[in-house]
Amino acid sequence: MRPRARLPQRATGGSTGLDLFACLEEPGYLILGHDPVPVPTGIALEVPPGFDAQVRPRSGLSVRGVDVAFGTIDSDYRGEVLVTMYLFGSLEEYRINDGDRIAQLVVTPLADVSPVEVEELSPSARGTGGHGSTGQ
Repeated sequence: MRPRARLPQRATGGSTGLDLFACLEEPGYLILGHDPVPVPTGIALEVPPGFDAQVRPRSGLSVRGVDVAFGTIDSDYRGEVLVTMYLFGSLEEYRINDGDRIAQLVVTPLADVSPVEVEELSPSARGTGGHGSTGQ
């Protein structure tokens, strides 16, 4: 969508996700804070029907306190891929530069399921136990 945009790419042969890159207009950077900011990538995707494209955080940024809101790119969406970014923890600001790796794109086959209403669920070892119910 923009001449400087970079195609998603794998950092290594074993990478599950494809890196997404910031594509920023002048001045070529933006400062993140605690409020969510949509960061443009300059690209659009055509996800084949039957597949799911997910925008996920990069662990290298998360460990610094820079997060990405998990997102899904539907097969019928044709607009620019935007990555919603924000800070957490004690970090007050973080600079994103044009061309920085900002998120990962993971494409997987979509499970073909249809919700069905039932009166009760089959039993399991865990039962209705919630967070922390399987131990520490």
